[in-house]
Amino acid sequence: MTNSNMLNTALTSLAGIPSFLAYFAVAVVLLLLFIRLYTWVTPHDEFALIRANNPAAAIAFGGALVGFAWPLASAITHSMSLLDCAIWGAVALVVQVLTFLVSNAALKQLPQRITQGELAAGIYSAGCSITIGILNAACMSY
Repeated sequence: MTNSNMLNTALTSLAGIPSFLAYFAVAVVLLLLFIRLYTWVTPHDEFALIRANNPAAAIAFGGALVGFAWPLASAITHSMSLLDCAIWGAVALVVQVLTFLVSNAALKQLPQRITQGELAAGIYSAGCSITIGILNAACMSY
């Protein structure tokens, strides 16, 4: 490969940086919005519990983050525009919050059990979040 070809390849690659930054910014905003909404919906304080070294809370919250990030990544990959990405990212956000609400209804006293540090409750919550996140992501392969 000649120096000219390498330079052209590098310049072509660098031309994608504005798009990368735009999609990354949308993703970060959606992630922060998800964190705010999720921590508002849950009756326990995830950050206080994690600061207090509660592994059940860390596992449950980590699972919720992965469960949201997975379909968000799919939305970024498959979207045709930033607006399209934001719309499907919002869908992923709603689905993930609903997942907590359904998980909470299915397992009695889930938030209290997480607050008490019950690992089984944290793992269950994380498993539900990640499972629904995977399905959500697969459904976004339009």
